[in-house]
Amino acid sequence: MQQLRRSGIDRRTFLKAGLAAGAVAALGPWVVREAHASSGEVRVFGWAGYFTDELLAKFRQDTGITARYTPYGTNDELLNQLKAVQGEGFDVIMPTLDRVPNYVELDLVRPIDEREAALDKVLAGPLAGSAGKAGVGSGARYLVPVHWGTEALLFDRKAAPLSYGASLGELWKPEYRGRVTVRGHSGLAGIGRWLDAQGRLPHPFSDGFRDPVRMKAIWDAILKVAIANKPSVGQFWSNGNEATAAFVTNGCVIGQNWDETAAALIADGRDIGYLAPAEGAFAWMEGFCIPKKAKNVAQAYAWINWFLDPANGAAFAAARASNSVARGADAHLPEAARRFFAAAYPGDALDRLWWWPVQEAWYVKLRNEYQDRYLAA
Repeated sequence: MQQLRRSGIDRRTFLKAGLAAGAVAALGPWVVREAHASSGEVRVFGWAGYFTDELLAKFRQDTGITARYTPYGTNDELLNQLKAVQGEGFDVIMPTLDRVPNYVELDLVRPIDEREAALDKVLAGPLAGSAGKAGVGSGARYLVPVHWGTEALLFDRKAAPLSYGASLGELWKPEYRGRVTVRGHSGLAGIGRWLDAQGRLPHPFSDGFRDPVRMKAIWDAILKVAIANKPSVGQFWSNGNEATAAFVTNGCVIGQNWDETAAALIADGRDIGYLAPAEGAFAWMEGFCIPKKAKNVAQAYAWINWFLDPANGAAFAAARASNSVARGADAHLPEAARRFFAAAYPGDALDRLWWWPVQEAWYVKLRNEYQDRYLAA
């Protein structure tokens, strides 16, 4: 488990340092040769709310390809569906980087053809260790990264004002009882990182991603604290709509949430803040994989490469307060996106980003068991 450790980073230098995962060849145009402005379709299984009608129309206008978009709400939903159809039915999927080994292990995705993916348009990278290696398995690349974002502290500026230096433990203060929102498994991870920073775990939190025995000891300690503080939770969320509803309709004033939830609430006119905690914001990266039984492979590469165009990458990422990995995308960002980024990651917050490590199948199974016990308690 590695954190990004750099000094003197701002948005521009961070984005220029950019994405990931070792040296990659500079190959391919942004619309793949076989598909150039041609016809056909691409079947996309992607996160709910990511691809608007306007974006899909722009893709068709630029490439001549029709995108058939099917949404899902969680990584587990994506994996379970692809397992059920044995990698068939879709041409592109969109897992988070740390979950790619699950698909490789189950032989559900094909290696990326680096002659066709426009990897020269991807920023060369700030990621190290497990985060940077997650899209690579058995000597081949299986994911082309597209954007990154975070899960951090989301708060009502009047009811729960926070300033930089606030901890993940802020959520469990008595004054917020019944008004906190968290996701089951990442809420437990947040408690784990809070306890780890205080030296209150039997082993370092990072050890749990490598050793099932230590993972159980660590998460037993986490679960005990989580259940004791469960009366503070006003609503659990598992997707963006639920996370937004926690604040809009269910009285929550503070939570551990995605950046896109904060952006949606701010766009709705709510006085919401979003801030990296003292322990470091949970950082994730998403990209595109091509399933093993994809039928429209050339069109899949055209879809992937379209998002690595700077203007397209910026428009896609800014709409959800995430950050494109396309070279030059920062020059196309609207001012509101720049302000959001500066407020979310002040001071040394970018130095402290905590990238989700690879989550192998055994870890996900155990993690989900602890989540179920937490939710049922």
